[in-house]
Amino acid sequence: MTLPKIGWLRQITSERFQHLGREFLWIGSGQAVATLGALVGVRLLTSVLSPDIYGELALGMTLATLVSQVVLGPLSGAALRFFSLASEVGELVVFLTALRRLLARATGVVLLVAGGVCLSLLLSRQSNWLWLGAAAFGFALFSGYNSALDGMQNAARQRPIVAWHQALASWVRFLAAAGLVLWLGANSAIAMLGYVLATLLVLLSQLWFFRCTLLHTNGLSSGGTVSPQHWETQMLAYAWPFAAWGIFTWSQIVSDRWALQMFASTREVGLYAVLYQLGYYPITILTGLMVQLVTPVFFQRAGDASDPSRMQQVHTLNWRLTMVALLLTGIVTLLAFALHRLVFRWLVAPDYRAVSRLLPGMMLAGGLFATGQFAVISLLSGAETRSLIVPKVITAVVGVLLNMLGAAWWGILGVVGAGVITSAFYLLWILHLVRTRRNQLVSMGSALSSSSHNAL
Repeated sequence: MTLPKIGWLRQITSERFQHLGREFLWIGSGQAVATLGALVGVRLLTSVLSPDIYGELALGMTLATLVSQVVLGPLSGAALRFFSLASEVGELVVFLTALRRLLARATGVVLLVAGGVCLSLLLSRQSNWLWLGAAAFGFALFSGYNSALDGMQNAARQRPIVAWHQALASWVRFLAAAGLVLWLGANSAIAMLGYVLATLLVLLSQLWFFRCTLLHTNGLSSGGTVSPQHWETQMLAYAWPFAAWGIFTWSQIVSDRWALQMFASTREVGLYAVLYQLGYYPITILTGLMVQLVTPVFFQRAGDASDPSRMQQVHTLNWRLTMVALLLTGIVTLLAFALHRLVFRWLVAPDYRAVSRLLPGMMLAGGLFATGQFAVISLLSGAETRSLIVPKVITAVVGVLLNMLGAAWWGILGVVGAGVITSAFYLLWILHLVRTRRNQLVSMGSALSSSSHNAL
């Protein structure tokens, strides 16, 4: 009796690992192609844009980051968290109705803010910044919709579709921007318009695949007995802490560029933006590969987060993988010390190579922050978003202050150093929260086991 049972378990385990292996292959290939597209894109844009114009483009992107951090990003996270649960209980159509309502309201907020910003730029006769700002808000809206669709496809574990669109978005965005610049002239607003058109193309493809896969597979009949308001309430409860700390994290994310603009020049912003894209972005892509693979698995395993034993398994596995991410950060930082000159020689135009020595520090900052984001998954699996408000806000405030001081005293070097300190501070705080919650779950599991034993 025992041998068949063991064989069955081994078969199930083997099939599960094979399935995860295929998913990892799709995600890895998608992220690799996307990263390659980003690196090629940096080379293209730095060849057709001067550091000053590249700096303007980087500053314009801060508006898109604001929308992502405060408005559409939190809703995309909620879509990822609750999609599998809604599908499991047969309420997917009701869930999608609720999500559409929330996205419509968010769009209204974004358009209202965009109108106010563009009006102020028009009245101040900043025509170039006006068109750059308008294009940035358009890019933010289309990117937000893409993120929501991408999150649901990822939650449904449609890995090939996710990988395809991530790769497509990376390549098409930079190619469109460079193409428009060569056609219409070197202008930051024109480059941003290329981002908009490319993102719209990816969005249309996302919608087509979403209708052909998830809606077709799950059917269009409305299951369940709840109203859309039920899911709206759950998603808002999950998302509002992201929006609450989003304004602070946005301030931290953009303060490096605006601090250099304030205390140095737009040229320094352009040099820093390239350094950021070659150092911070790739390491977050590598850890993001792991995050994208395990997040839907963790969310499915956690369910509604009411079972302490299931949550304890999630926390234990996530802790181990977080240590892997930390090790990966150390490895790529050491590689950057040895290869930074070669990287800049191959990937950017000559005008940008003076900051190559700062690449290891930028990679270290990105890796530490990305490791903290990886550790957060176990808390998000339990829908414990409120516990992150204080560390997110305080870390953001510290980051803004350090960026300002660093830019004022040491320029780009000071901003990179501020990034390393801020990321390390954030990681240590998150690890403390995760460790504390994990110990609580162990205690709860022991208490439940003891009470069950006494009842017997």
